Amino acid sequence: MEFPPGRSRFVIDSEYAQSGMPMNYLDFEEPIRLLREQLEQAQDIDGQGQVDMQSTVTDLQQKIDEVSQEIYANLSPWQRVQVSRHPDRPYTLDHIESLTDGRFLELHGDRNCKDDKAMVGGLGMIDDLPVMFVGQQKGANTKLRQYRNFGMANPEGYRKALRLMKLAEKFNRPVVCLIDTPGAYPGLEAEERGQGEAIARNIMEMMQLRVPVICVIIGEGASGGALGIGIGDKVLMMEHTWYSVISPESCSSILWRSWDHKIEAAEALKLTADDMVGHKLIDGIIPEPLGGAHNDREAAFTNVKTEILKHLRKLRVMNPDKRIDARIRKFSAMGVVQA
Repeated sequence: MEFPPGRSRFVIDSEYAQSGMPMNYLDFEEPIRLLREQLEQAQDIDGQGQVDMQSTVTDLQQKIDEVSQEIYANLSPWQRVQVSRHPDRPYTLDHIESLTDGRFLELHGDRNCKDDKAMVGGLGMIDDLPVMFVGQQKGANTKLRQYRNFGMANPEGYRKALRLMKLAEKFNRPVVCLIDTPGAYPGLEAEERGQGEAIARNIMEMMQLRVPVICVIIGEGASGGALGIGIGDKVLMMEHTWYSVISPESCSSILWRSWDHKIEAAEALKLTADDMVGHKLIDGIIPEPLGGAHNDREAAFTNVKTEILKHLRKLRVMNPDKRIDARIRKFSAMGVVQA
């Protein structure tokens, strides 16, 4: 498979967000922010050459690592939800750009209605392995978020995803789904065009795909919007992501008629990666660098790539019928309570 040389144009989403923008901090990261400000001041003074601040700089760097370790080792479920939504967190096209080193050809349209910008996909190369990518793209700033509909796909998005997966099946290419969505778009026009049917059909068809399918939750994994591209031989979650039938805010608004109880809702929903492994709803957790994927993008990309390749090597040598049977058995066993 030949790709045009140079960087992919799809990195534009991340470039808009990263150019000249200050680092964003979550409320519980305030101690880290203060220490980094002190570190910058110490480095500025040291750079002027009038006062030797090397020992102070070293101490502050060590202190930042210690505080970050303490904070991120004890994150509550709601804080993990916050990290998964961090504005600097890498999105689907960022991951694809890194995984393929720019060798990615985006494909458009569902051949029925139109092209949904919230759902992206196309052919790419991970090292020497051709792969079909599918995933939700949120957009990196306000303008791009509106363009991408905040990562909430319409029915044509899910039909586009299915078209690409069936294309991958035709040419015997494994499928990698990158999930990051607050949910499928709930608008009236989406329901008129068959939102529920599109998601249900994707679930049915993905169960029977004759090629390896790996799903990775890289941010938010909300409800049917995630499940619409979330049926795979291996379903993995990055460490600071969440996967649930409903968001904490929506759960709070239903149970308490207010968003004020979102923290309690996040606790009750058991939506973290550790919870999902405990309930046998996913197959593994991809570790993130200290401070989250946004704090060290390259390390996060490397971890995702390593896990994807590890599982693809095992899945590709399996008999397709046995692989499908194992996939169906895995999902059929979910939610079964034994007395």
